[in-house]
Amino acid sequence: MPRKVADVRVDDRPDLDEFVRRLGAGGGFSAKGLADAVDLLAGILADREMTVFLSFPADVVATGTRGVLASLVRDGYVDAVVTTCGTLDHDLARSFRPYYHGAWDLDDADLHRRHLYRLGNLVIPEASYGREVERRTQKVLRRLWRAGERHVSGVRLARALGEEIPAGARTSLLRAAYERNVPVFVPGITDGAVGSQLWLFWQDHRALSIDLLADEQALSDLVYGAKRAGAVMLGGGISKHHTIWWNQFRDGLDAAVYVTTAVEWDGSLSGARTREAISWGKLKPRAPHVTVEGDATVLFPLMVGAALERIGARRRRGR
Repeated sequence: MPRKVADVRVDDRPDLDEFVRRLGAGGGFSAKGLADAVDLLAGILADREMTVFLSFPADVVATGTRGVLASLVRDGYVDAVVTTCGTLDHDLARSFRPYYHGAWDLDDADLHRRHLYRLGNLVIPEASYGREVERRTQKVLRRLWRAGERHVSGVRLARALGEEIPAGARTSLLRAAYERNVPVFVPGITDGAVGSQLWLFWQDHRALSIDLLADEQALSDLVYGAKRAGAVMLGGGISKHHTIWWNQFRDGLDAAVYVTTAVEWDGSLSGARTREAISWGKLKPRAPHVTVEGDATVLFPLMVGAALERIGARRRRGR
């Protein structure tokens, strides 16, 4: 017998978990998908034998969602992060300098004259980004060079950047990853401010090389060593693809949650729903999976908050 659609109550001020459950019972379009995603996310986070991959593009790190990502890493729910170079940029910059609220319709020519960058409806002062990233990255690279390191993996660089960030920066993703010894994989590491600083440092230190194949080996070890593998993916592009690509070599992920605003009909990977990954062997045919359509900066904090309430915010053992 099909479930009846229930009306959603909010007048009794439910907690996040109960609110999401009610959205699911209400059966309303994307609300049902959100509730299903929280069910699966809670299962992934509570599974102490599951190797959890967290992937996302850099833009969310420029927002307050960075704090949610960092908390998942810091509290031991994540085994590997797969992301883009801008994550290194924004996390490093925001650990020392502020970003600001802006608006979608600001005059971009005026912002350019005032040395302000617009990222959606955020505004980033030039001094809070390029100069800060340059100063910190060059300092880290000099330290690695003086220590005799000549072949540096992306994971090693991300760890060194995390070490550079003060211990008190609790919302820093890189600092959390450094403290929890969680690898941060950046397959497109030259595509950003930190990547440009690598190139600049290399001009006078030609013996330096970025060993991306060492990163691939580390990913391979994680994948083949996983008893079960689950992925929590925000947005698409290289971070999503690298996550599902490597997991095809173990016959696919055992669980996947995906949040996207991209459309499916243009054939993009960002728009591809999780079910498409089954045909490639990147997700097991019987694996639970949910794709939620919507803005990750709205949905993901809600999803994580509800999931942690549900599992009692238990820390995973052995992290």
